[in-house]
Amino acid sequence: MFVNVIAIDGPAASGKSTVASLLAERLHIPYINTGNMYRAITWKTLHCGIDLKKSGTAELNTMLDHTELFYQENSKGEFVLVIDGAALGDEIRTAEIAGLVSTVAAMPVVRAWLLERQRRMAELGLIVMEGRDIGTVVFPDAEYKFFITASPTIRAQRRLQQSGETFDGATLKSVARDIAERDRIDSTRKIAPLRQAEDAHLIDTTELTIEQVVELVVSELKM
Repeated sequence: MFVNVIAIDGPAASGKSTVASLLAERLHIPYINTGNMYRAITWKTLHCGIDLKKSGTAELNTMLDHTELFYQENSKGEFVLVIDGAALGDEIRTAEIAGLVSTVAAMPVVRAWLLERQRRMAELGLIVMEGRDIGTVVFPDAEYKFFITASPTIRAQRRLQQSGETFDGATLKSVARDIAERDRIDSTRKIAPLRQAEDAHLIDTTELTIEQVVELVVSELKM
């Protein structure tokens, strides 16, 4: 049985978040950004002073045991990410968090903890969920699956233009290098590596506008 989920996966700076957000807005359904969920956990580890290179899983487990993280509908009808009672915004979109999130996402204890919460989101009805393993792990039986990518150069250009995502003085070359390293970590981790699901529709956004990509996705939805 298919799960009533539109799964959108892809590497960093491929445009998948913007596409997913616009698609959800167009269809009037919730948009769940799982990348932000990993960013939120990364933010809290920093806030708690946990050194990921020195700390064992026990300290991380303790933190997760005392963490509440979910998407909640606000007064405007938007689904916002809330951690421990506080809505998160730009504080999770910093260069420091962008540089650490893949390390956090590769930790089995974090992935297991978030997987359970991500799957609960299907209780909301039809949703757009975006990330790196939605169509392969979180909802392998999703009714609709898409894998969105772009050329390395275009992805680096997009990331360089995103506010708060890069350190001051970053260049196209340095951003491309950082993205390549993040791809390496995401695609080679032992648990839920980044890859295209066999039944996902591949969309290369290199030479497409965001509006064109959204139209392509909509054209594949049988609703």
